[in-house]
Amino acid sequence: MRNMSKLVLLSAVAIILSTSACQSQSGGGKKVLEPKEFQAQLDNTNDEILLDVRTPGEYADGYIAGAKNIDWNGSDFEGQASKLDKSKPVYVYCLGGGRSKAAANKLRKMGFEEVYDLQGGMMNWKRSGMAVATGSSAPAAPKTSGMNTADYSKLLEGDKLVLVDFYATWCGPCKKMAPFLKDMAHEEEDYLKIVKVDADENEALSSEMQITGLPTLILYKNSK
Repeated sequence: MRNMSKLVLLSAVAIILSTSACQSQSGGGKKVLEPKEFQAQLDNTNDEILLDVRTPGEYADGYIAGAKNIDWNGSDFEGQASKLDKSKPVYVYCLGGGRSKAAANKLRKMGFEEVYDLQGGMMNWKRSGMAVATGSSAPAAPKTSGMNTADYSKLLEGDKLVLVDFYATWCGPCKKMAPFLKDMAHEEEDYLKIVKVDADENEALSSEMQITGLPTLILYKNSK
């Protein structure tokens, strides 16, 4: 009972953290848009600003056509953003929705009049079958590096419960969860195995598992 209570508490904490920071949430006036709504508004808007607030490395792997890259975690996000026209509508996205939500809020505080956020970021965009561009403007090839489903299934084998943590190095809530998971891995090692999966390094697997927010915790018993 004590062990199960710990898992329930940890799951509750994960839900609170992920919904507060790494998953975009709908607000008044449809400021957070699903991929098809996001694309439709881009198609019907003139002189819009499309911002990719991921790292340059993430951007190079594939982006939404026409997007300008300003790294939210870079050293001069505000300085670069201040050079943009505040009267134009701004469309923002990242990988999972956390950074773009923070960036959108910052842009509004800076005086940008109209800011829209892509719900679920590039993960949701790709899962919805939307187009992705590369530096050559050709469709980006899906990432094949990282685990496949067979590799993932092997991690779930054994007599112990398996708690899988989908995370990212840039994700604030994931960092907050890390000490809890580390303690649990040590204290409950006789009955529980904790597996950490980097969503960035395992993009294809994350998409197939329909991971829409970070952190995401999945508990398995007998591989189910």
